[in-house]
Amino acid sequence: MLRKRIEIGDKVAVLDDVLKGRVVEIDGGNITVETLDGMIYRFDKSELIVIEVDQHELTKYSDINNSLLKEKIHQNQNKKSLFKKQKNEIILEVDLHINKLTKSTRNMDNYDMLNLQLDVAKKKIDYAVSKRISKIVFIHGVGEGVLKSELVRLLKKYNVKFYDASYKKYGLGATEVYVYQNHV
Repeated sequence: MLRKRIEIGDKVAVLDDVLKGRVVEIDGGNITVETLDGMIYRFDKSELIVIEVDQHELTKYSDINNSLLKEKIHQNQNKKSLFKKQKNEIILEVDLHINKLTKSTRNMDNYDMLNLQLDVAKKKIDYAVSKRISKIVFIHGVGEGVLKSELVRLLKKYNVKFYDASYKKYGLGATEVYVYQNHV
């Protein structure tokens, strides 16, 4: 995949953050980006990628040709997994994207959609506890990070351990949850 040279006016996304905006200045390897809300940030060109799609769509691409991203993926692959996978292990996958949870979002504001997503997450955690399922993967996407932060807040109320799910399998927008089972 050929990487497009970054030029003034290009729409770019930051590889290690949820920021995106337009390039307003290029000074050698330093690039100044103005976000949609008017904030100005400076980045090294290796931290940016030109996009034609919204940032949450970037999670679909695992072939982005960027040395910084490749280095991060390589570092994550070298880390030992926190849990050993057993052959017959049941993993409950829950897609929290709103279009997977309801046929229509008509008459729903962001608050209603977030509450629906969190209600589904809570029910799935309770289900996993009751059925003694030890792993859940919540697929939430990247977006602005609101759903992920609220999901983290919800998970802290349970006897669970959670961490970013496999990048190779789920991309950037998923959280894996290990549910501690109280053996009676």
